[in-house]
Amino acid sequence: MNMMTSVVHGARRLVYASNFLSPSLLSVSSPAPLLTCRALASKQVSCQGPRKARRPPMIRGYVTSLCSLLQFKGQKKDQKPKVNVSKQEVEIQQRMTVEALARAINRDVDHVVEALLNTPLNANALEPDSVLDERWIKEVVKLSGMKFRWAKLSENEKRENRDAVPRPPADPSVMVQRSPVVTIMGHVDHGKTTLLDSLRKSQIAATEAGGITQHIGAFRVELPTGETITFLDTPGHAAFSAMRARGANATDIVILVVAADDGVMTQTVESIRHAKQAGVPIIVAVNKCDKRQADPQRVKQELLAHNVVCEEFGGDVQAIHVSALKGDNLLALVEATVALAEVLELKAEPDGAVEGVVIESRTDKGKGAVTTAIVQRGSLKRGCILVAGKTWAKVRFLFDEKGRAVTEAGPSMAVEVIGWKELPSAGDTILEVESEQRAREVVDWRTHEEETQRLRAEQDAIEVKQKEHLENYRKEREGLAHLNWRQRKWHRYQKNKANFAARASEKTIDDQLSLPLIIKADVDGSVEAILNILETYDAQDQCQLEVVHFGIGDVSENDLNMADTFGGSVYGFNVAASRSIQQAAAKRGVPLRLHAVIYKLIDEMKAELNSKLPPIVRHNTVGDATVLAMFDVTVGKKKMAVAGCRVQKGQLDRKLKFRLIRGRDTLWEGSLIALKHHKDDVNTVRAGMECGLSADSDVTFLVGDVIECFEEMDEPQVTTWDPGF
Repeated sequence: MNMMTSVVHGARRLVYASNFLSPSLLSVSSPAPLLTCRALASKQVSCQGPRKARRPPMIRGYVTSLCSLLQFKGQKKDQKPKVNVSKQEVEIQQRMTVEALARAINRDVDHVVEALLNTPLNANALEPDSVLDERWIKEVVKLSGMKFRWAKLSENEKRENRDAVPRPPADPSVMVQRSPVVTIMGHVDHGKTTLLDSLRKSQIAATEAGGITQHIGAFRVELPTGETITFLDTPGHAAFSAMRARGANATDIVILVVAADDGVMTQTVESIRHAKQAGVPIIVAVNKCDKRQADPQRVKQELLAHNVVCEEFGGDVQAIHVSALKGDNLLALVEATVALAEVLELKAEPDGAVEGVVIESRTDKGKGAVTTAIVQRGSLKRGCILVAGKTWAKVRFLFDEKGRAVTEAGPSMAVEVIGWKELPSAGDTILEVESEQRAREVVDWRTHEEETQRLRAEQDAIEVKQKEHLENYRKEREGLAHLNWRQRKWHRYQKNKANFAARASEKTIDDQLSLPLIIKADVDGSVEAILNILETYDAQDQCQLEVVHFGIGDVSENDLNMADTFGGSVYGFNVAASRSIQQAAAKRGVPLRLHAVIYKLIDEMKAELNSKLPPIVRHNTVGDATVLAMFDVTVGKKKMAVAGCRVQKGQLDRKLKFRLIRGRDTLWEGSLIALKHHKDDVNTVRAGMECGLSADSDVTFLVGDVIECFEEMDEPQVTTWDPGF
């Protein structure tokens, strides 16, 4: 600052001494000196004095220094230019978990939860494995000061296959004979479970809700002859088709139970189809032969239509007449099963890594995730590391069908396996691996493969949409190719304007009726059966049926929260709800419907659907009259058209609605403002009487017209959905 002041003062002295500058250029206290100095530095000053008194170089030197100081005044020393720092990009995917999103943005789980605290989402209920929608994923990335990009599949990026696969077939020399696995199949209420009860002297059928089997069960039965057979009991109800298919695929022999009094029914045919698709031989047990109306011969003849040819008709299918309730001829059925097993020469390798199949899975309060499994190869022991689907287990306990702990399970044995990290799905293949690390690798690989396939499917769908959009754009451009650019621009403006106007009407459409559902069941197979039934729902035009959530286990507080959020109902099958849960559901107005019989659950679901549908208005004709004459009546200053009529049938009631029918067309519908018999105002006119009436609007009556009186009645609407039972 001192240096700048000295320069300014020096310039002033020189200018005053030499009289080279005008007084207007001497004021340096205002903003003008900067412009003046620049002018002096760039131009020669016009001087009026003698040539010898001029000293322009010195003045220009001082002026240049002054301009430089004024120009750079206020700038800091070594000031660096600002750098535009780009935001960090985060690669996201659809339906990421909280933990996966935290890893993607390099933060902890608490950061994700805190970012969603002030949003409509219930952040307090989030767990690390909670799945987030696309909206909340983007919100977290935005609040974290980052940008996002969608994950893309890289064709060049290849990952080593770390999946577990079954072992090659064993050497026949090391294989030993094993017990047969027999599945009992057939129509509902044909006596399948009662047959098993008789074989093992138990009372399972008495404990079944509704008298029907609703789960697949595996039991090992020791016969009096010393042989052991593993029986699979499958449900016969139409809802449990997938369970029967799994039973057929995991078995060696199918015993087809057909009631002698009913004959071949719907599920009987379906069981035959499952057995043939699995390539499993069939033994026919003609049950209920002790009844008076029993006709075993008719049953065997009906089976011919489905390519099940019994031995007496020249086929190879054994047909045994039994009575499961009285225990008649059961030994012959067992002998036939053992004989067929000997013919099949069933063998398995008792040593080596375990291979099996999950028959059923459920959650138990004391045991956690539990699966019923059939061992097909090797010996299952405590401590084995198993992989099934996208989960794994270190076997902690093994139980037989009677709940007794066992230390080992060989081929053809059915056991309950305890120790799963998560619940596998029924039908998953069980494979034994070397270590927990190897099990995690297998699960990680399978999860990666599933995610890759899902992303590939989504990417293919996006590419198809983009291709369609591009084709439509090209067609539109081709149609406008003959126009100049101004005409094309005007055409696009008019089209976009029309499209924008159409969007407003879309928002005025009333919301569709919907019934959100939360499904809870005791085992995975039951959930699968209910979901399969709901897939047959075909009345979406009446009411949308949406499965918001489904799971295994008792009804929880989270289920109520979800139902309350979506305005839905909770349906539980063979599960319980604590007293506090029931009270909370009643207080919050959440419908909680618990059932132990599947067809009753579906019936109540249909009843709830019916209650949501608006009633149908029906028109009930009360009476009709024929117009005989037309005349006008003056009321005050207004003329009113009056129709003279005779009531043909029923009666005309002034309080109800009327319509005017001419030929086959309805010309008017509304109310009457006057109804008279002779000169008296009346409310009703009966058949055979004459009357005069006036409509509430300008209506032209003609002789021969029919005036009909009707009442509107609301009838409850019924859903057209038919689940098949």
